[in-house]
Formats: sequence, structure tokens, C-alpha cells
Amino acid sequence: MQGKVITVLARPNLALVKYWGKREKGKDCKYTSLNLPQNSSLSITLDAGEELLTRTSVVFSEKLAQDTFYLNGKKQDMKSPELKERFLAIEELRKLSGVGTRALIVSNNSFPTASGLASSASGLAALTFAASKALGLKIDSNKLSEITRIGSGSACRSLFGGFVVWNRGKLPDGSDSVARQVFDEYYWPELTTLICMTTREKKKISSRAGMRQTVATSELYKLRPDIAEEHVKEIIKALNKKDFEALARVTMADAMNMHSVMLDTRPPIIYLNDVSKEVIYAVEDLNESEKRLVAAYTFDAGPNACVICAESDADKVFAKLKGVRGIEKILKAKIGSSPKVLSDSESLINPKTLEPKFALEK
Repeated sequence: MQGKVITVLARPNLALVKYWGKREKGKDCKYTSLNLPQNSSLSITLDAGEELLTRTSVVFSEKLAQDTFYLNGKKQDMKSPELKERFLAIEELRKLSGVGTRALIVSNNSFPTASGLASSASGLAALTFAASKALGLKIDSNKLSEITRIGSGSACRSLFGGFVVWNRGKLPDGSDSVARQVFDEYYWPELTTLICMTTREKKKISSRAGMRQTVATSELYKLRPDIAEEHVKEIIKALNKKDFEALARVTMADAMNMHSVMLDTRPPIIYLNDVSKEVIYAVEDLNESEKRLVAAYTFDAGPNACVICAESDADKVFAKLKGVRGIEKILKAKIGSSPKVLSDSESLINPKTLEPKFALEK
């Protein structure tokens, strides 16, 4: 028996309050890792058109002898530890559906993978969203968020558009550590994000490995969870009032707090590069010259900068960033929406041959 090929488009998210570090697993946990965060986080889903998205096609079929996964035209090693962790989410969906058949998954990212631009967020959101549809599951957003979080913590936020909070939760099984939308993508359409590509290289230390190091070795990290929880409250207050300066102030403070605990890790984790620092200086200089907070910089676990501003200030912020030597490209993003199912004509899988439609890398 063969199911229908489902193709989904999902977008990354930008955390204004960051997730960095996992809390201890409870005794009753079913998985090696549930990706339970030490603190809550808050993000914006990003829409930069075709420049920043993931398309993923999934099909379950008895004709398949094993799970097979193609990413950006290259067949992946299903035995890799990282991929096994990601696929825990698929195993959970199989259990819920009662379907044990193997899956063919074909996924394309339109932006660099593992460069600190939340490719795992859009990738896992697209994967679990598509897989749940391909298995015929009808589950609510809380449950899908919980399952998606197992594969990638930040991915649970990409299941929603607009402004999204991922609650830390307290239960050891993770059932209350889920994401929810606080405002949709139409709430504050004037907000714009300028994404500064400072490198396309894959980062040397993965987020998962970096988090483990930080929690185990950083003295400063002991303060981080409480600071981040307070930052979430402050950002929500700013959103309620549409107070950009308050939003900007907390966004920059949280990014620098997270990167400070990374530096305090042993050995130190340094994701920012020289161009990243120049972006910080440029934004600070612009804010000082304007005598108000015109823009806010933030960085996830990578060197690529994201600068948030009002659409009315976007031209002057863009001009300032263009003067930063070393920025390869600047993408302009608006607030994005939740994942959507695409038409059969946009599928990446040939349903008759159960092969990817596009040419594969050798």
C-alpha cells in the first residue's frame, strides 16, 4: 500500500529571546532527548519569498525497504547520530498513526544549511507537518508542536506564523513544553527584518553540541534561564503596545546575553565573526545618530546578522548596512505565515517511481 505524496513549504523563525540549553530529562522520558529547554523563547516567523524557505515532500509506502532522505539533492546517511535524533519525531508520528511503513523524504533548503539561519527549524517543521498529513493524522497544534520539538527545538516555533512563544514547561514528559502563536503575521506588518549574510560556511560547532558544552561548563549560564524568562515577558509587553524601542532594547540585550554565555563556555564557543561585530557597531552608530532606537541586531547560533526595524526606517538601515565591508548579501524579510501544503505539481517526489524528481549529486 502506498500513501499520497504530501509536499509542504515552511519558513524559518528568528528568535528575539533565544533558546540555548536543555533542562534535565525526567525519569519517565521515552527518548534519548526531548529537547526540553532551560527557558522559554519568543520568535518571529520570517518570509523572504523564495530566498528563505524549505520545501519537503514525504510519502510512506510498503514498496520502500528503508527510510530514505535526500537533502538539497544529496542522499543522507540515515545512520548518523544527528539524523537519528531528528527522526525520533517521525517515529512518534508512526506510533500515533499505527503505520509502520518506511518513508521517502526529499527536502530542499533555499538558504545555507547549518549556518545559523534556522534551517533546522524550517526543515523539521516542514518534515513533521508533511509527515503528519501523509500518515492521515488529525492532531492539534499542541501535539504536533510537542512532536516537532523532539526533532528540533526551534522547529516547533516554525509551525506557526507571526509571533510565537515556546513555553519552557515543567513536566518531565515535555507535554507542556509547546509553542503557541501570540500574534499572527498581520498584527504588526510594519516590522521588517534585514538578514545580513556574513558567510555561507557551515558552522564548526552544532547548536546541539554547543548547548551541551555551555550547560556543563559556563558559570554565567546559571543566570541565563531567569534572564531569558524575564525577556519573554518584556517582549510580550512591547508587542502589546507595539513599542519598537522596547522590543529593540530587549532583543539586543538577549542576543548579547546568549553569546556571552557561549564565550564563558569551556572551550569558548565563538559564532560571531569580524563582520558580525561590524554590524553591531553600525547599528549602534545609527541608533546614536538618530537619537532613538531605529534598529535592533540579533544573532542566532551563527555569524549571520538579523537587523529588525520599522518599514519606514528600512531604507536608512539598509544603506547603513551596505557600508559594512564583508556582508555578502542582504535579504529583506517580512513576518511569515505557518507551513502550507503545496499542490501535487510542486512535489519533489515522482509518485510512480518513488524517486526524487530532480538530478542528484554524485
